[in-house]
Amino acid sequence: MKITVVGTGYVGLVSGTCFAETGVIVTCVDIDNDKIEKLKKGIIPIYEPGLETMVRRNVEKERLFFTTSTKEGLEGAEVVFIAVGTPPDEDGSADLKHVIAVAREIGRSMSQYLVIATKSTVPVGTAKKVKAAIQEELDKRGVKISFDVASNPEFLKEGAAIEDFLKPDRIIIGTESDEAQKFMERLYKPFLLNGHPIIFMDIPSAELTKYAANSMLATRISFMNDIANLCEIIGADVNMVRRGIGSDTRIGNKFIYPGAGYGGSCFPKDVKALIKTANENGYGLEVLKAVERVNDKQKEVIFNKIYSHFGGNLKGKRFAIWGLSFKPNTDDTREASAFVVISKLLEAGATVKAYDPVALDEAKRKLGDSILYATDLYDAANDADGLVLMTEWQEFRVINYGVLSKILKSKVVFDGRNIYEPSEMVEEGFAYYSIGRKPAIP
Repeated sequence: MKITVVGTGYVGLVSGTCFAETGVIVTCVDIDNDKIEKLKKGIIPIYEPGLETMVRRNVEKERLFFTTSTKEGLEGAEVVFIAVGTPPDEDGSADLKHVIAVAREIGRSMSQYLVIATKSTVPVGTAKKVKAAIQEELDKRGVKISFDVASNPEFLKEGAAIEDFLKPDRIIIGTESDEAQKFMERLYKPFLLNGHPIIFMDIPSAELTKYAANSMLATRISFMNDIANLCEIIGADVNMVRRGIGSDTRIGNKFIYPGAGYGGSCFPKDVKALIKTANENGYGLEVLKAVERVNDKQKEVIFNKIYSHFGGNLKGKRFAIWGLSFKPNTDDTREASAFVVISKLLEAGATVKAYDPVALDEAKRKLGDSILYATDLYDAANDADGLVLMTEWQEFRVINYGVLSKILKSKVVFDGRNIYEPSEMVEEGFAYYSIGRKPAIP
């Protein structure tokens, strides 16, 4: 079987590579010539554990190809996936210009029956627009070529995307024809060995499922952060509360960890887009509006703790920031809470020295020389007035208290992800602030 994936960003590259891993012949298309040339050499533009090795293996086995030509990419293909970006517009809606541009290019280039599946996260009604754009281009050419559209949203977690794709919890496919369903069943058959299902549904339902899933997870996070803030006020411990409610099988323990707010390329964008879709259809998603407000407020919680600890005077202070990516195991810094804290520290007259295992280059592109960049976690902490943890990377979990005691100017730690034990911090002589727990002061 031969397929085409248009777009070599996070979703497109992971999807194309994982399909190739099952023996499918995959051609990935992108308009960025420099990116394509690097991919042909096995150099990937993103950080995702295990992906680079898998790309190189499938390129060498001639199952994975890269090109800038849509026409070349579609030769002999049976299914084509649209996996380009859908960045948020100023009003919060998903910008579909790249998706529609790809659809038009497919219409100009296709020569045989195709199933065109959107893997990009797109609002309800996008498949109709894709279908209309393709048909319009076919009409301009004066040719009659049958095709079907489908919706196949992705559910990949950054940092665990390969595992998610190869061993999915479920595969969601929206179709409007039996023929398209047969093609998609055949393509996804190798991924069903773990017993989890392909769920076929109508296209609008499939388009909405992705937004609903991410919005539900964002809701759990914001709910737990709201509870954490209440815990601090009334003297409860959010970790105890989390364990108590997480043991309820109706709730479970996933996505109920309090922290400094969610970020990344999906949750913030998808929550906004779903709210916008509802507004356009005359309905207000009040719960999601609250989720968004809580998250925006939560990103400032750690700064507020810093500001309070130092009596409102941060001028001339230096702070070490551990973690710049929005979560561990990725270099993605989009909507990362660390950047909110950094911005507010700089506004208050403080200086910042930051360290992240993989996201420093991304941070430099955004922040330039407004902050200092460390070579390791202890270099960041050297001579700092306070240590601020914003991303729970593994290498931050077991720290050398003796070294920190010597190199920190002030023994105070602000933990935005609750990875340390307050009692242990106090025993080592550190003032410790976390989320949803009482400050621990020696």
